[in-house]
Amino acid sequence: MLTHAGTHAEALRRAATAPAAQKVVIVNGTSEILELLETVLDAGRYDVVFVESSEHAYSQIKRVRPDLVILCVRIDEPASFQVLSMLKLDEETRDIPILTYTTEYDGQEPAREPAETTEADMFAPKSAAWMN
Repeated sequence: MLTHAGTHAEALRRAATAPAAQKVVIVNGTSEILELLETVLDAGRYDVVFVESSEHAYSQIKRVRPDLVILCVRIDEPASFQVLSMLKLDEETRDIPILTYTTEYDGQEPAREPAETTEADMFAPKSAAWMN
């Protein structure tokens, strides 16, 4: 039987040999993406830092020194591409893995699903195209 001191020493030894939590920085995440990532990252041992804008992302990433950066890049926000470039050009941060993703932006039309083609449409006569 372990004594109280033995139990405490065992717990300290396990804590010392346990792997440290991985640090993840998430930049520009939408609320939907943040919820999804939170669910996934909560399942593991991750310390997550959320950075709401690209404006402060570079300095935050340099300060935190994460094991992974998850960066939303969008055509309508060139600052995220600038952050990506700065991280890859900086000798201190270039080896940090960066996962990029994109979302629809306000000016973008949602993708339309193609209309279903029926058998009658497939075999309907079509007019010929004449070219000179």
